[in-house]
Amino acid sequence: MSRILIIDDQAPIRRVLREILENEKYQVDDAGNGPDALQMVKDQEYDAILCDIKMPDMDGMEVLEHVKETSNVPVIMISGNSTQNEVADAMKKGAFDFISKPPDLNRLLVAVRNALDKQRLSTENKALKKAVTKQNEMVGVSAPMMEVRDMIEKVAPTGARVLITGENGTGKELVARQLHELSARSYGPFIEVNCAAIPAELIESQLFGHEKGSFTSAIKQKKGDFELANGGTLFLDEIGDMSLAAQAKVLRALQENKIVRVGGEKEIDVDVRIIAATNKDLRKMIDENTFREDLYHRLSVIVIHVPPLRERKDDIPLLVQSFVGTIAQNMGQAMPTFTDEAMEELKQYQWTGNIRELHNIVERLVILCGTTITKDDVIHFGNPLK
Repeated sequence: MSRILIIDDQAPIRRVLREILENEKYQVDDAGNGPDALQMVKDQEYDAILCDIKMPDMDGMEVLEHVKETSNVPVIMISGNSTQNEVADAMKKGAFDFISKPPDLNRLLVAVRNALDKQRLSTENKALKKAVTKQNEMVGVSAPMMEVRDMIEKVAPTGARVLITGENGTGKELVARQLHELSARSYGPFIEVNCAAIPAELIESQLFGHEKGSFTSAIKQKKGDFELANGGTLFLDEIGDMSLAAQAKVLRALQENKIVRVGGEKEIDVDVRIIAATNKDLRKMIDENTFREDLYHRLSVIVIHVPPLRERKDDIPLLVQSFVGTIAQNMGQAMPTFTDEAMEELKQYQWTGNIRELHNIVERLVILCGTTITKDDVIHFGNPLK
């Protein structure tokens, strides 16, 4: 049940508002002055607040400012003699809505419902963001992984460009997402581009967008990933597979913070943080003239190397536990357990496919084995490359 706080120095007004809202099945508290109200907000979470403006000692505008300093709860201001300047000032300070006294019943209830919908969506978004963050959380306490975590914590807030290196399946994307989540851009978009999955003739359109009619299938204008990531992070995965022509345009975008759509002439300002990743030896590619050295130096302000699973085998039990919990939950079944011998058997493999391979094998074992997974199960059903 939604809880609403009424703040008004006039007891009759508080009583009328309380009766209206309780009739709508809301939980209602009330306060006769600003200081009492702020103490109640500190002690209790509210889904919406109705606040009078004209009050002695501390007026509603001061209450609004204090509430917004510590909370995102929507505040609906109420006043009998409000000026346009007061209304504008209240909205500027974060008021959700403004209602005149005496309040129209329908207008009041619509404002309250809208405020509660906003608060509900905000709560759901926070929960979703938390769930996504947990899903993308890096698992591991081995020395190599602690080094990676330490680097992420140091680098993420700086906004510096980062090049992530490592074999396929080591979790380079998770590192990129952690860098984004811990940065000042975390509320901006995180746009991922798999450079290896996009044909060379389409990569420029994907990154920079195109104008209508710029090529045969360009039936309408399209924004590219640089524009879509504006204010956030652009993750260029498998950067080593990008064509030299696209590399030249990416380099220009990084130098000037501007892009030009394919078939266009207008320069468009972009503000993005670039994080790149590769499983290739870019220095060797530079020697072979297949990767631009100037782009390499632009991308590799910071280099984070993600170790292969064979160098962090102490993390295997934690990874297995994490995978088992998620897989079992998605399948709607009880979470099986691995015997100590089964875990030791998993530690013996070389894991050429790294974490991705481990996840696939754990999923296979959960599906095909019983509630206890043994060493024999791992040998029989795992069948990884030793």
